[in-house]
Amino acid sequence: QVQLVQSGGGLVQPGGSLRLSCTVSGSTLDFFGVGWFRQAPGKEREEVLCSRDGNIYYPDSVKGRFAASRDGAKNTIYLQMSNLKPEDTAVYYCAARPGLAVCSASYNFWGQGTQVTVSS
Repeated sequence: QVQLVQSGGGLVQPGGSLRLSCTVSGSTLDFFGVGWFRQAPGKEREEVLCSRDGNIYYPDSVKGRFAASRDGAKNTIYLQMSNLKPEDTAVYYCAARPGLAVCSASYNFWGQGTQVTVSS
């Protein structure tokens, strides 16, 4: 059974950085595209990383501050977040689907979510 386990959230001051991890178990990361989402209280879920036209897409709200990387040996995808702002406060989720993590696609597997709070 495929599972996604997240780690790395927490409290950080504005301007700080955090790295979120999403580890795939029960299968091989190579089979999946992994996207990242976030949801703030009272707001709709927002995609913060996905694939569009073969390229990694970041919405303007995070462009230049968020970046993805992967470690195939650890079956793990990372979301590096820098220059964090209070408006980045949300629960962050990774999600996996076979093939590419295409923007606006449906995902088969979801991580448990991790809270990121940006506050002084």
